[in-house]
Parts: sequence; structure tokens; C-alpha cells
Amino acid sequence: MKLRTLKRHFREGFKNSWRNSWMTIASIGAVTTTLILVATFLVLLLNINHIADSLENDVEIKVLVDLTATEEEREAIGEELESMSIIETVVFSSREQELENLKSSLGEDGDVFGIFDDQENPLDDAYIVKLTDPQQTVPVAEEIATIPKVSEVNYGEDFVQDLFNFNNYARNIGLVLIIALVFTAIFLISNTIKITIFARRKEIEIMKLVGATNWFIRWPFFVEGLLLGILGSVIPIAALVTGYYYLDQNIETVNQFDFITLLPFSPFVWQVSGLILLIGAVIGIWGSVMSVRKFLKV
Repeated sequence: MKLRTLKRHFREGFKNSWRNSWMTIASIGAVTTTLILVATFLVLLLNINHIADSLENDVEIKVLVDLTATEEEREAIGEELESMSIIETVVFSSREQELENLKSSLGEDGDVFGIFDDQENPLDDAYIVKLTDPQQTVPVAEEIATIPKVSEVNYGEDFVQDLFNFNNYARNIGLVLIIALVFTAIFLISNTIKITIFARRKEIEIMKLVGATNWFIRWPFFVEGLLLGILGSVIPIAALVTGYYYLDQNIETVNQFDFITLLPFSPFVWQVSGLILLIGAVIGIWGSVMSVRKFLKV
């Protein structure tokens, strides 16, 4: 395409937007509203994923060694755990260390376990295991339980399964909502541009009759849709940057739970802003494509 022709398409696209100023404002308003919702759900979804990943990464499997196991059998358990490719780390915790951890976790109440310092320690040696894929905790724990001289495998079975289920539901629902909002924006832009094209259908018919190609007619509408999408992204991006900065600066004052941590302001906000701008541009162009097709059949 020649540069002069390209300039003409952009000039016509901007003129069309200006001539139909009220429809342009309506389209931008529709895109702005939709993209604000998209940005909100996108930020929520990504931060929920971040929190979910943090919680999943904290999931551990505690492998208790049978009290009757010899030192060689205990070491054999550790070697077998380390040989499993899905296991990321294996940390040994002796019976004495387990007792100290128990006392520390109970605070002042843990002093009652001091009676075991000079007597036989009832706790087991243990291996603390973390996986490369926490979602595989249940099947891996079941496999570990079959290792000889493993007395028990603890991983918070009920809590872990509920956690994984909730995380998967949250991710899927968030993704569906974002896709639905994007298609809503495409529908709104498509209908708005369709109205402006309908008012100029005679002009399009004349251009077709004098030999103008479909692409020659389409380009100004593509430019118009692109402009609507980009302008409709400005306010959502500004609201995103301002709102997330405020939340990032004040999260510690309202956060009652240590496990709730937000993604860092930078580069997260700039990445989401770029994505919102891209979504706005794509739905603007796609809305134009869907609208102009009908009127090119002369």
C-alpha cells in the first residue's frame, strides 16, 4: 500500500469520527465502561492467581519415619524421596527438632512438653517435602505412603484439596468473565459503528460501483474503530494506575492476613495497562470488521 493511500485512510478515519461526534462519544463511553470492568476483573484475577500460587507453594508434605526404622532405613527413605523428579526439596527434621518446633509453635503452653527433654521423645523423625507442582500433592502423598518404614504422611488433606478446588474455580470464573466482557465490548462497538456505516451505505455503494475495492472501503472504518478502542482505553488505564497505586500504598493498613500479598505496582500495572490498550485496539478494529462486512455486498 502506498504511503499516500495510507495517509488518506487515516485522514478519512479521523474525519468520520469527528463527523459522527455523538456516536463517537457513545462508542468511547461503551468501550470505557467495559474496559474498566475488564481491567478490574483482570487485576483481581491476576492477584487471586498470585495469592493462590503463594498458598499452593506453601503446601508441604510431612513424611514421618517409623520409630522402629534404623538409621539406614531412614536414610533410604530420604534417598527415595530425592529421587522423585516431582519433588523440589527434601529437608530432614530430627525428632529433637520436631519437639522444639512443637514447643515453639505453642508459645508459653509449649513448656508442658519440657518433660520429654529428659525422657524418651515420642515424636518421629520427619522429612519435609515440597513439590515442583503443588497440584500433584495428593497422588504424590499417596505414593510416598507406600515407602517402607514411612509411618504417616501429613499434608492437610481436606484443606489442601479444598484450596486447589477453590483456586481452580476462581481462575476459571475470572477468565470466563473477562472473555464475556471483551465480547460485550466488541458487540457494543460493532453496533455503534454499524449505525454510522448504515447512514453512509449509499456512499459505500457508489464507491463499489466506481471500482473501489473492499479493502479500500474498509480501511477508514478500521482506523475509526482503532481510534475508538484506544480513546476508550485512556480512562480505564488512568483509573487502573491511580487505584492500584493507592491500594499498593495502603494494603498493609487494611490487610489482616499475612498470606494476602499483591503483585508489585511495577511492572504489573504497566503490563496490564499495555494489555488493556491492546484489548481496546483489537475490539475496536474487530467491531469495525464485523460491522462493515454486510454493506460491502453490493
